[in-house]
Amino acid sequence: MFQKSWASRVVSTTAVMYLFAPQVVHADFLDDRQVSLGARNFYIDRDFKQSDAPKSRIGSWTQGFDFRAISGYTEGTLQFGLDLSAQYAYRLDGGGGRGPDSIIPYDSRRGEQVRDYGRAALTGKVRYSKTELKIGELRPTLPVAYLDDTRQLITTYHGVQVESKEVDNLTLTGGRFTEISSRESSNRERMYLFNGPDVQRRSDGLNFGGATYAFSPNFSTTYFYGQLEDIYQQHYLGLTYSHDLGAGYGVKTDLRYFNNKEDGKALYGNIDNRSYGVMTTLKKAGHSFGVGYQRMLGESTFPTLNGYAPQPYLVNWSTIAFVKPNESSWQLRYDYNFAAMGLPGLKLMTRYMRGTGIDRGNNALDQNVESERNIVLGYVVQSGTFKDLGLEWRRIDVKTRYGSGRASGPDYQENRLITTYTWKF
Repeated sequence: MFQKSWASRVVSTTAVMYLFAPQVVHADFLDDRQVSLGARNFYIDRDFKQSDAPKSRIGSWTQGFDFRAISGYTEGTLQFGLDLSAQYAYRLDGGGGRGPDSIIPYDSRRGEQVRDYGRAALTGKVRYSKTELKIGELRPTLPVAYLDDTRQLITTYHGVQVESKEVDNLTLTGGRFTEISSRESSNRERMYLFNGPDVQRRSDGLNFGGATYAFSPNFSTTYFYGQLEDIYQQHYLGLTYSHDLGAGYGVKTDLRYFNNKEDGKALYGNIDNRSYGVMTTLKKAGHSFGVGYQRMLGESTFPTLNGYAPQPYLVNWSTIAFVKPNESSWQLRYDYNFAAMGLPGLKLMTRYMRGTGIDRGNNALDQNVESERNIVLGYVVQSGTFKDLGLEWRRIDVKTRYGSGRASGPDYQENRLITTYTWKF
């Protein structure tokens, strides 16, 4: 539920920012500021097809806002800055028991989704040369922690992160996150294992560090280590290579590997998971053809954080994610940029993914199958009164067959309609 304290936090944090700003003399703190207000209108409808579904339909229609005031830096060898962000969403429709739907917080006592929710936070930052330290709310895109902007409000993390680019072609990153604000929550909370049996067993924090090195503009490698204290340890290794084949053709290949195991007190027991994946994409003019393969090894599901924080560094990450024990999955993907036909701003993506060999503790491994189809059609207005207005339709079809071939998991068709616009001040 939208909390009364949320509004007071917005007022107080804004006041701090503007009280601090006038003290900066002859600096780029204000001159380099970026102030924006993003608006997102989000409609989602999930229609369950299996006979034993708890609900035949879930969904909602919401209007959300994402305000960001990003300062520049003060002058001097050691430079300082201060950022403010505030997110808020209001439910236009979707009551009457149509939740939970992964968008709006769900009030279990009333049996419906709340009317509105939001949150606000500050981020302090310090820069020295090509090294930047941030403390407060963060929106990382790291192999060990990733923001989620696929719903209404954006999943954010809270803690400290430092990034250094002092050496050419090398980016070093490290830090510690102690809390997470998931996409359907107004609150911050300590992290736990999303697919674990008991959410009361929470970690004190996620420690991480890693490096990305670009050997050339076409070849780079990344290594990261993450430790969710007393729950799991995670190693990640990735390679990305692009090659020009001539005659307008190009190919890009991504190799991804994860190794996950329990840590410290092992609050969720032993964790035994390793995964590898490869994605190769052939490009020609506006066309892109991709083929991907992903394999889970070990007796555990790939570990993810509360709020179903995404892991797009897995090549087959999607609504299903294909992360169950022993699962093998592949995908075929096609993208088209209509700018090649003289229609800039219009893009299409469609893909089919299928996972098999899931270990569900029985002998019928070959009968455990899940699949997903996606269609994403988006358009961004290029000029005129509505320039930069974004329109998007997403269609998701999920089918699961476990054991005897009878559907015993979720089967559904989902449609999302999303309209976005950002005012920049």
